[in-house]
Formats: sequence, C-alpha cells, structure tokens
Amino acid sequence: MIPLLLAGGISMALSLLGTRNLIDWLRAHRVGQPIHEDVPDGHTPKAGTPTMGGVAIVVAAAIGYAVPHVHGGLVFTRTGLLVMLAIAGAGMVGAIDDWIKVSNERNLGLNKRAKMGGLLVVAIGFAIATVVWTDVETTLSFTRWNEPGIELGPVLWVVWAVLLILGTTNAVNLTDGLDGLAAGSSIYAYLAMTVIAFWAFRHPEVYAVKHALDLAVVASAMFGAITGFLWWNAPPAQIFMGDTGSLAIGAGLAALALALGTQLLLPIVGALFVFETLSVIVQVGSFRLFHRRVLRMAPVHHHFELGGWPETTVIIRFWMLALMATAVALGIYYADFVSTGALD
Repeated sequence: MIPLLLAGGISMALSLLGTRNLIDWLRAHRVGQPIHEDVPDGHTPKAGTPTMGGVAIVVAAAIGYAVPHVHGGLVFTRTGLLVMLAIAGAGMVGAIDDWIKVSNERNLGLNKRAKMGGLLVVAIGFAIATVVWTDVETTLSFTRWNEPGIELGPVLWVVWAVLLILGTTNAVNLTDGLDGLAAGSSIYAYLAMTVIAFWAFRHPEVYAVKHALDLAVVASAMFGAITGFLWWNAPPAQIFMGDTGSLAIGAGLAALALALGTQLLLPIVGALFVFETLSVIVQVGSFRLFHRRVLRMAPVHHHFELGGWPETTVIIRFWMLALMATAVALGIYYADFVSTGALD
C-alpha cells in the first residue's frame, strides 16, 4: 500500500505545482489553444487559454511512478515500464499535434493519417513488446485472464490490443471538449484500475497477474497526476490538457486493462468515453445515411450545451455518470471474485 500512496501523493504534488509553473511559461510564450469553428459560441472566449497541459500529467506520473522504485525499494517490472512508455509515447504524439496547432494558430494539427500513424507505432510497439517480454495471458478476458478466457494467441492478441489502444485514446480525446470533463472522468477510471491492480496483487491465486503491484503503482501515479492537473483545469479552466493529455490518458487505460486481463471490463470503467464516442458515430452515420442529425451537435456534451444546460452542469452531471460507471465496474469485478470461492 505504501508504494501506491507514495506514487499518488508525489505525482499529485508535482502536477499541482508543475501545472502552475507550466501555465506561466505557456502564457509567457503565448502558447494558447485555438478554438474550432464548429463548437458552441460560449467557447469563443476560451481562445488563447494555455494548452499542452498534458505534459505536466505525463511528467508528474513518470516521476511519481519512479520514486517508489528508486527510494522505496520496489522493483521495476517490464510490464509497468511498458505501460508507462505507452503513456509517454501517446503523449508525445499528442504533443506534436498540439504544437502544430498553436504554431499555426489554427485548430488543425496533425492530419488524420499522421496522427493515427503515430498512435499505431505506440500501440503496435506496446503490444508486441508485451507479448515478447512479459508473461501476459493472450486471452480475451472480462474480469480475469480465464473469464471468459478465450485464447487469441499472440498474433490476434496483438491486433486486439492495438484496436483497444486506438479506440480508447480517441474516445478520451473526443471527451476532452469541456473544462475538466476528460480529466475529472478519467480520475475515476484510474482509481478503479488502481483498486483492480492492487486486488490482483493481493490475490495472485485468482488473477495470476505477475506484476500487479507495479501496475497498481502506475495507475496510482496517473490518478495523482490527473488530480493535481484538475485543480487548474476545473471550470473555468486556466489550462487545457490538449491531445498531449487525452491521448496519454487513453493509452494508459487501455494498456492497464490489457496487462490486467480486464479488457472487456474497460468499456464499463470508461462508460462515459464510450457514450461520447457512440454519439459521434451515430451523428456521422445518421447524417451520411439519412442526411439528418440525431443530436444538435456531437460529441454529446455539446448537444446538452446547445439544449440550454450551463457548461458546469454538463460537466458535473457527466462526472456523476463516470462515477456511477466506475462503481458498477468495481461491483462486477468484486462479484466475480466472490464467485470464484476465494473467500470460502
């Protein structure tokens, strides 16, 4: 438990202080967020708000993860390091995208092919390295490696891992449209991953996750880093995480789910991100097929804004939805544990 508290506490403190300094630096260098034309009018005043705050999240999480190993005696593991590298790699892709936007003073960064290509490199690298260098179970799993335990084999597991990482990074990216929405929602998801990983560490006979404690430290470090960042990102936001933050957060959640054997539980843990993504799919599909829009605007948080909900109301209610989804996911996880008879 001490490594988790150490990682979470240090990353939170570093993110809290580091984001404050980052805001000052970004303002001094005029690194501000361009606002897309296709958003509600209420977002126009946000133009010029410092962006690329995800840098503070990634750096704080990396240091928070490292400290329990360097000074606490915890052993670095290949699985934990690979998850952290996936977070950093996706964050780097996002940082390039953000930098192009602010440099050109337009809300157009990397084109879709370049952005997807960068994420593919990260996802494929993580998936192959995980299969080759760790003892990960290559099964399709819900709450543990053998539930339902459909064996995919190394090749199919790599394909599945890549799709999961791409899907999750884009889902978090779509959710990052209101002050603090993605950050506040992802805090609950990383809290759930911390609990799941630590529980797997305490019950190796059920979950067989060799490096579960190290994965719990990764999740705790991300939880702390995002919490510290949210202090400055909560409405009205003084800084945006940008793609640097959203892609890093999404990659971390997917990589943790893959390493912990909870891939099919992830859509419940991150139900809000799924909801946001489905709203875009439905909107685009309806317009292309029937030339009609189902929502006033997609993603769905803009639909409620245009319906008259104040931005803070949308944010807080969506946070509540994310919290409820996390509670349901943890309930399912524990119920499955009880069904194994491990408590008997």
